[in-house]
Amino acid sequence: MFNRILLPLDRSPLAESVLPHAVALARAFESQLTLLHVMDTARGSRWRRAVDPLNWQIRKVEAESYLHDLTLRLQQAGVAAEPRILEGHDAEQIIEFARNEHTQLIILSSHGQSGMSEWNVSNVVQKIALRARTGVMIIRATQSAAPQVSGLHYRRILVPVDGSQRAESILPVAATLARAHEAQILLAHIVQPPQMPRRTPPSREDVELANRIVERNTVEVTQYLDQLRSQLSGPVEPRVLVSDHVSATLHELVEQEQSDLVLLSAHGFASQTRWLYGDVVTSFISYGTTPLLILQDVSPERVGTRQAETTAEYARA
Repeated sequence: MFNRILLPLDRSPLAESVLPHAVALARAFESQLTLLHVMDTARGSRWRRAVDPLNWQIRKVEAESYLHDLTLRLQQAGVAAEPRILEGHDAEQIIEFARNEHTQLIILSSHGQSGMSEWNVSNVVQKIALRARTGVMIIRATQSAAPQVSGLHYRRILVPVDGSQRAESILPVAATLARAHEAQILLAHIVQPPQMPRRTPPSREDVELANRIVERNTVEVTQYLDQLRSQLSGPVEPRVLVSDHVSATLHELVEQEQSDLVLLSAHGFASQTRWLYGDVVTSFISYGTTPLLILQDVSPERVGTRQAETTAEYARA
């Protein structure tokens, strides 16, 4: 499923937070890792001093040595890995490389060389996540330097499903990881009460009808999760909750269950495939605190191009 996994690295300890997770996934899926470092060229060079060729060559040699050492560490951990160096603008080069190499998953640290910030993900990560059109995994960066590349084991994997085949497309990933790590899968579904937007309070009949619908849906969802559980091996626990706010309730569930990994399909029952992600995925990118793996369930050519991309391409033409 993930034959080729891409690891963009900027030589910072924060970016190296992805390494244990990359090894954990590569072992589970027998994947080839590509370690990619982009030597970022200055935008608006007319406002900056010209690049010193000698300094540039020294930086390139240092980057090659850095990637070589990491490649050896990963190979010693039993994972196939190869280094690559590109020159250009970091986000653009990473996205283009992933598309040209048919990369199935990009593992990103939420922050890197620019350091931690008040934003949940860095500017570069946001750009890649919004344009890569492939599977993306976001690891919440830590300050720990030189992490051990081996030894990471997932214990509780949260998998939200909404009854759609799109949401269920993540289940084979969950099953493979759970089997490789002997982890527990938590299948979660949020039952939403019927919305009744009105200026006047709902009548007693309205409330009773809404309650009956919630009860009916809860029964149906419980049966649905039991069916999914029977299709998955290993420990699987269902979680059925009633809430008006799906994303907020899932965030709370992650904390309550102490999940160490969240798996999501890019789209669900109500998602518009004209956009790269549905609302729940967007919320977890922006506000999540746990490692997040997003499986892109729509082929790149079917995802609509954003107006900003079209405008930029037209301007460059």
